[in-house]
Amino acid sequence: MPANAVVRHIVTFGRVLREVGVEVGPGRVADALKGLDSVDLGRQDDVYWTLRQTLVSRREDIEAFDRAFDAWFLRAPLKRPDATKEAPPKRGERRKGATPGPGPEIDGGETSLGAWSREELLRTKDFASMTPEEFARAKKMIHAIAVARPQRRTRRLRPDSKGRALDVRGPVRASLATGGDPVHRAFRSRSEAPRKLVLILDVSGSMESYSRALLLYLHAARGSGKGVETFAFGTRLTRLTPELASRDPETAFHRASKRVADWSGGTRIGESLKTYNDEWGRRALTRGAVVVILSDGCERGDPELIEREMARLARQAYAVVWVNPLKGHADYEPLAGGMRAALPYVDRFLPGHNVASLQALAAVLGGIERRHAA
Repeated sequence: MPANAVVRHIVTFGRVLREVGVEVGPGRVADALKGLDSVDLGRQDDVYWTLRQTLVSRREDIEAFDRAFDAWFLRAPLKRPDATKEAPPKRGERRKGATPGPGPEIDGGETSLGAWSREELLRTKDFASMTPEEFARAKKMIHAIAVARPQRRTRRLRPDSKGRALDVRGPVRASLATGGDPVHRAFRSRSEAPRKLVLILDVSGSMESYSRALLLYLHAARGSGKGVETFAFGTRLTRLTPELASRDPETAFHRASKRVADWSGGTRIGESLKTYNDEWGRRALTRGAVVVILSDGCERGDPELIEREMARLARQAYAVVWVNPLKGHADYEPLAGGMRAALPYVDRFLPGHNVASLQALAAVLGGIERRHAA
């Protein structure tokens, strides 16, 4: 089986495990792929024990893993266990994690006055481990986050009581009511307008667990106003600005998936950046813009090409922000050749694995300053 097919197979199997309740993140999937490199893929036992060793961390998940393995690899029907109804708590008792109230907790006999928040838990949950229901709830949160735009100062002046520029016309007009005596002074300051924003999303196979959530961010940012351009790349660059113009996210996703021919395929970051610089950078799209690249930095081509094209991009852009979903994991290090080549030309290097990280991205964009600004 080709290497790309194995990667897609295991990534999809990780999604199957999450559907049956097993927590599987990108780190465990990467460990599984490394383990499969050392065994004979033609032997079922080797594949089973390798995946179980790397993807299962709790004893109670073994049964769910076995059922998912049989369904995915052996094509056996996936039977979900009957949900056992929990006995209602005795009067005066409450379950752990329930709404605060009187009575001891059943599992420890201690009373906790704190309450957990579903939204707070959702903010910090990895996109790769979200259920469809959780992802649907996260859509509204992402949409609210993406309206934040970087700002720039314009040449136009607006009335401002704390401004430093004296508004000469205002006091002169007001002096007509006081016999020519300028009693009141007025000041103005330069107004602000949204800065151009360019979003470039990696939709290759290694980003499959995050590309849909990040595409939702691109769609919401596209709807925040003028001056937003969106692109996607796998093995080649595709402009998605017209496709993401629809207000309905599902319609926009459908149009984008039809437009991008290399979705969940290979990765050619350097060639895609070169296409962007050659075709769109020369149209002055990059000049004065904040460019946000959303990618894990896994490059199958020449890392030196990424270095050259990132240098070109950094010279033209106001600032370059790189959002890497893998950076949200504690043990992540930028060891991939593409990521190492790009980092010297990146102004901000941020995670992008959950809603909280996208909120941090919005805060950074709202106050972004160029790395070498005077």
